[in-house]
Parts: sequence; C-alpha cells; structure tokens
Amino acid sequence: MTAHPAGAAGFLHRFEGLRARLPGVRIPFVERLREQAAEAFRAQGFPTRRVEAWKYTDLRPVTDAGFDEALTAVDSAPDLPPAHGAARVVFVDGRVRPDLSVLDGIGYSVESLAAALPGLDGRIGTLARVEAQPMAALNTMLFEDGLVVTVPAGIAAGVLDLVSVGTASERPEAFHPRHLIRLEAGASLTIIETATGPEGARYLHNPVYEIEVGAGATLTHARLQQEGTRAFQLSTVYARVAEGGTYDNFTLNAGGKLVRNEIHAVLAGPKAACHMNGAQLLRDGQHADTTTVLDHAAPDCASRQTYKTVLMGRSRGVFQGKIHVHQVAQRTDGYQMNQALLLSPEAEIDSKPQLEIYADDVKCSHGATVGEIDADQLFYLRARGIPEARARAMLVEAFLREAIEGVQDEAARAALDAAVTGWWDREQEAAA
Repeated sequence: MTAHPAGAAGFLHRFEGLRARLPGVRIPFVERLREQAAEAFRAQGFPTRRVEAWKYTDLRPVTDAGFDEALTAVDSAPDLPPAHGAARVVFVDGRVRPDLSVLDGIGYSVESLAAALPGLDGRIGTLARVEAQPMAALNTMLFEDGLVVTVPAGIAAGVLDLVSVGTASERPEAFHPRHLIRLEAGASLTIIETATGPEGARYLHNPVYEIEVGAGATLTHARLQQEGTRAFQLSTVYARVAEGGTYDNFTLNAGGKLVRNEIHAVLAGPKAACHMNGAQLLRDGQHADTTTVLDHAAPDCASRQTYKTVLMGRSRGVFQGKIHVHQVAQRTDGYQMNQALLLSPEAEIDSKPQLEIYADDVKCSHGATVGEIDADQLFYLRARGIPEARARAMLVEAFLREAIEGVQDEAARAALDAAVTGWWDREQEAAA
C-alpha cells in the first residue's frame, strides 16, 4: 500500500478518502462536526514554532511522516499491562476490542463511541475547541472510535482501566480516539489509563478527551504514557468542573519519541477544585511537552499543579502552564510549580509559567527550578555505604515521589509509583 502524502495535506487527503466510511456518516450533526473540523484544520494546518503555544515543540518529525490508516487484524492479541481494577476497556490502534475488555457487573455506563454516536448530539464537541487547537480539529475530523463513560448521580464507580495499544510495524499508522467522560452530581470514578506499544512501532496516537465533572463529583484520572520509543503521542484533554466537583489529573510521560500532553480545565462552579500534577521521565532522544491552561471561572475555587521532569542524555522537556483567573473568580487559591532534574549536560528544559489575573481577592503563586543531583546529598548516601548507582536512584525517586504523593486515590498512586520505579530500574539495567 502506498503511504498518503505527508503533513496536513496527507491527513486532509485521508479524510476525503475515508469520510464515507467513518462512523456517523449520514448522521447530520456528526457530518457537520467533521466538516467544521476539516475546515479548521485546513485553515490552521499543523502548528509551527512560530505559534506561541508551540514555540518549544517542533512537529516536523510528525509532519514529515506519511501515516496510513491503522489496519489491525481483528484476531490479534497484543501484550497488555497488568490490570489495576476489575473493569477494563482495551483499545488496539484506536479501536475498542470487546474481546479483550472486562465490564461485568459495573453500575455505570461504558460504551464504544462508534456504537453510541447517534445519541451523542450535544455532548461530543461541546468542550473541544477545533478552531483554536489543530490537534483537536484533526481528531474530530478522523476519529473512528473511543470511550463513552457516564456515571449516574451518587454512584461510587471504583476503578476503570483504559488501555491503548499501538501495533504498527512496517508502515507508520495514525489513530485518533475520542473519549467522552461524564460524572453526574456526587459520583466518583478513578480512571487509570495506560498507553503502550512495541519499541519499534511507528505510529501517531492523537486522543482527545471531553470530561464533565458534575456538582460534588470526583474524577481521578491517572495517565501512564509508555508508548514505544519511535511513537508519537499528541493528546488534548478538556475538563469542565461544576460546583464542588474535583478533577484530579496525573500524567506520567515515560515513553514516545515526541509527546505533547495538553490540558484545558475550567473551574466553572463555586468551590470546584483541580489538581494537575505529573512527571516526565526522558531518556536520550526523547522530547516531552506538558502544556496546561487552567481557567478559574467561578469564585472560591482551588487549583494545584506540580510537575517534575527528569532528563537524561540529549533529551528535551517543556512545561508551559497558564492560570487564568476571571474577574468573577474572587477568593481563588492557585498554586503552580515546575521542577527539573538534569542528569546530563546535554539535556534541556524550557519552562514557562504564567499567571493572568483579573480578580482582586486571590492567592496565586508559581515557580520553577532547574538543577542537578545535589552533591551533598549524594555524598551523604555514599558515606553510609550505599553504592553510587543506588544512591542516585534513591535521590531521583525521592524527587519524583513528591509529585506522586499528591494523588489522593490509592490505586492510582500505587500504579504511578510502580511505573516510576520500573522506569528507573530499566534505565539502570540498560546503563550497566
């Protein structure tokens, strides 16, 4: 099969060729949504570094590749990560696999987006901004499947595993899952999401999430990005939190060649809360970008952001975090911290914290630090008989664990802690 043209033109060409076969064909609101997204993507194309929000991330490795449609064999059974809960939904190359999923006895609704699409008018596309975010426009234009989760009011739904596996081998493939998550008033849910793929696989994983957290509801969203080392992941999360609700997000970037994790959260009701924390664990040749935009759009809301980055070899990390406090958002309490630990003189970190405040009665702060392993701490551990490699591991793990400890849900915290420890152990083994 001949690959499609590269860049924006290639994806537009793909849309024209696939539009008659994409889910939702002949459903008027879906066709309108896709056409609007295609027009937005045609006008914007892939962002370049001349766009301020993409100043530190060069997408040419993505635009230079000619991606094909994912053509996974329906009977393939890829290796899956360990389960964290009783319920699990598995996606292979962006499509749900019921035969690999487990949803017995749950007290809430979990559906394939492709199957549920006719009933999603007014729900899909309500938070995503295709006119401003080109990767969301690309997803809206080409999504084939995704997850639709609805937790009824007052239900404590427990843990749901969301697993995405990329399997591309000889030719680069792209998939664009669309996930819709809604928690009604007083509900709670923990999603532990793992994205993985073989080391040699070349693919683009471009998911978009539209998340609605109802009044007094709590969603814990732990994301473990462990894509193959030749893969690309460009994810966009939109979350809207109602009065008294909480959205607790932790993203661990530990895989992929080029990764961008973009989160747009709106605290829309009084006393809403948002925690956006994360860690980026980068080895030689990797680039990871975390970009957050947090809108305080109601009074008496609180937000916390702590992001940690560990960089090895010729890796590059990016953190861009903006807190926007609207005039109505009096008594806002916002905190943001970004810290980087450089383990190589060739590593690079770009940090850009921002505050934009229009209210009078606020408590907001932000900060950033960049440094190496503390020589005094290392000497202290070595002087007590701890080998240098283990001493360094202890200091790196302590640096990262501070961010993980902010995750309230025990299952999510344990999964993140195991992923961090496993990453460092593998790096030590590779260096030995």
